[in-house]
Amino acid sequence: MSEPAAEPASEPVSGPGVERKPRRAALITALLLFAAVGVILVVTTPWNPLPGHVPGGRATPDPALDFTPAQIARSRAFDDALNPVAYGRLVVGLLVVLALGLTPLGARLIGRTTARVRRWPLRVMVAAAVLAVVLRLAALPFGVWGESVLRRYGLSTQSWPAWLLDQLKSLAVAWVMWTIVLLLLFALVRRFPRYWWTGAAAGAFVLVVAGSFLYPVAVEPVFNKFHSLPAGTLRTDLLAMAERDGVPVEDVLVADASRRTTSLNAYVSGFGSTRRIVVYDTLLKSPPARIESIVAHELGHAKNNDVPAGTMIGALGVAGAVCVLYLLLSSPRLLRRAGVPERDGSGVNGGDGPADVRTVALLLALFAVAMQIGGPVQNLISRHIEARADVHALDLTRDPGTFVSMQHELSVRNISDLTPNGLERLLWMSHPAGPERIAMARDWARMHGVPAPPPLNRR
Repeated sequence: MSEPAAEPASEPVSGPGVERKPRRAALITALLLFAAVGVILVVTTPWNPLPGHVPGGRATPDPALDFTPAQIARSRAFDDALNPVAYGRLVVGLLVVLALGLTPLGARLIGRTTARVRRWPLRVMVAAAVLAVVLRLAALPFGVWGESVLRRYGLSTQSWPAWLLDQLKSLAVAWVMWTIVLLLLFALVRRFPRYWWTGAAAGAFVLVVAGSFLYPVAVEPVFNKFHSLPAGTLRTDLLAMAERDGVPVEDVLVADASRRTTSLNAYVSGFGSTRRIVVYDTLLKSPPARIESIVAHELGHAKNNDVPAGTMIGALGVAGAVCVLYLLLSSPRLLRRAGVPERDGSGVNGGDGPADVRTVALLLALFAVAMQIGGPVQNLISRHIEARADVHALDLTRDPGTFVSMQHELSVRNISDLTPNGLERLLWMSHPAGPERIAMARDWARMHGVPAPPPLNRR
């Protein structure tokens, strides 16, 4: 079946006719943006969240001090059961997206599924839907496998129909987000074939910021139902603690997490007029002091503006990545490898270079590579930020005993990895391990002249 000719861009965008000036400008801009991100991260990351001298030296994280042999064994068994799922999903997902993007497979698939679609915006929407479905189907066996593990260990309370509905919701959200980004990107590429990266970088910055602001009110309700925590002592105490901390909070909400999990969690969502404390309904069964301890941690993120700061840093990084994307998409060799005909100005090749909708698969492959490269760095920074929030919780509540008992409960209920290896820490861990957080609480207690919490494992 023949493919419709792509609507031509206003001028050639690839091949020897491309001027070097926009490429040089894009390269310089990318270097400047990445340098700015690097400097900001180095300067602002709390590399030592608990500075100062600890009498007797810093405590060594030791799961045996606070967790029973049975709890440690259960954690290791759960980790062993989930590791094949996690690594399998990662490897297969990367192989599929790279095969689609860095070989002609993706371009051919998009060409065939959009052959009867004449308007390029509709072609983009169809291409995004097709690739979203293909990638979701590739991940589906690992999703089923992982859900089975969660059920076996009592962490999942969902029925299979409810789980499948969540997968469909996730697919729909991903398709909408991809479609919006791709439509804006292709509009710029087609209108400004040599300098589209300037508008795309600025637009990416704005989209990241807008997405961070809108996510709590637009996406979170798709997966959970929320209601205000009824008036009572707990609500009053949480709002009073936020006020004492100088963190404006609009409301305290309860998420119906129990319909899909038994794990415990709370977070401060949004910023500005959308900021609210959110607690899982599963957490409400914990003692009030423990709930206050975990909410105090979340208030630490708000107090230090971790969400706005992370959003701005992420927006700068994404803007820089768009500049690199321009350099890659203006490479005739890469386009040929992806099966996308480059445009030579005569229409002989039958393609439109980067403006060809068949580049969508290549775009997703490059995005996947960028995410995989940036993930370990993001996890490293996140662990230090989470540790700073732990210190904030201790400063605010001045109750290391409750903090330790809360971290113990979180680790046991969520079956957290108590002894992660280096690769797991690099790839997955955005928070310090439970024993590390408990050890830091004991360090905080000794630094502030407060009795250090004794070991919880009294065998």
